[in-house]
Amino acid sequence: MFLIGESLNVINKKIGRAYKERDPKPIQEEALHQKKMGMDYIDINLGPAKKDGHELMPWVVQTVQEVVTDIPLALDTSNIDAIEAALKVYKPTSRPPLINSIMCRPERYEKMIPVAAKYNADFIALMWGPEGLPRDENERAALCVELLYAANEAGIANERIWVDGIVTPVNIQQPQLMSLMKFQKMVQDIAPGAKSTCGLSNISNGPPVHLRPILNQTYMVMLEKYGMYSVISDPLDEKLTEIAKGKRQDIVDLIYSMVGDDEPAVGGKDVNIAGLSKEMQEYAKTVNVILGKTLYSDSWLEI
Repeated sequence: MFLIGESLNVINKKIGRAYKERDPKPIQEEALHQKKMGMDYIDINLGPAKKDGHELMPWVVQTVQEVVTDIPLALDTSNIDAIEAALKVYKPTSRPPLINSIMCRPERYEKMIPVAAKYNADFIALMWGPEGLPRDENERAALCVELLYAANEAGIANERIWVDGIVTPVNIQQPQLMSLMKFQKMVQDIAPGAKSTCGLSNISNGPPVHLRPILNQTYMVMLEKYGMYSVISDPLDEKLTEIAKGKRQDIVDLIYSMVGDDEPAVGGKDVNIAGLSKEMQEYAKTVNVILGKTLYSDSWLEI
């Protein structure tokens, strides 16, 4: 599982201040930390950056690449001019830069796909359409076909496209988590060779802070079961990184067995939760919450 570090984000107070003040030190420290933690990409998130993004994004890219030269960057802003300005100064890395992201809205992709093609950049194809979040996996599939067709017409191969079906919070949109798993299973049939990714921590956006890691870790493995190629993740979650890099096969085996091979809504085998260690009980209980077998509450691990 490839990991895209999410911490160079404008909403982080320290990083946001460094962006505003053009202070390279906190930015470079964070980039070096992400390298140490094993991130495969570093995501530079400026948010909308409407006012000065065209100047800020290339400055941040150059600032990061002064100290980290061997990790590709994901350029994360809705400001198209900022994306192109950054690509102009981007120093080549072992893998192409990644544009995060291009929505399935003609007014967006008709402008952004040519930029990706011009600079030989990969891009995240975000399944956010004219009506917003898709209602189910079939709407996700329709958006995927539309956006990838437009990219192919511009000469961008499926292998350069990272499909993002959109993760939603478990406490308010649990059925969408099932829909995403079903869609993830469809991706290679819809777009052979395409990669995939997601904003993993969206699943835990709302639950208490101490519950976020177990939700993120569990759902990552569930998505991987259905072919997820990468996730945008928290570099501070060392356990998640260990799982993603194959160092906790016991956790993966348990979750895979509970999810099953075919239909996510059906799930796999029932597990005797009481017979598991406390650590494994927490993963098993979390799988059941995500599958909808147990109603979500902030106390699901205590039940």
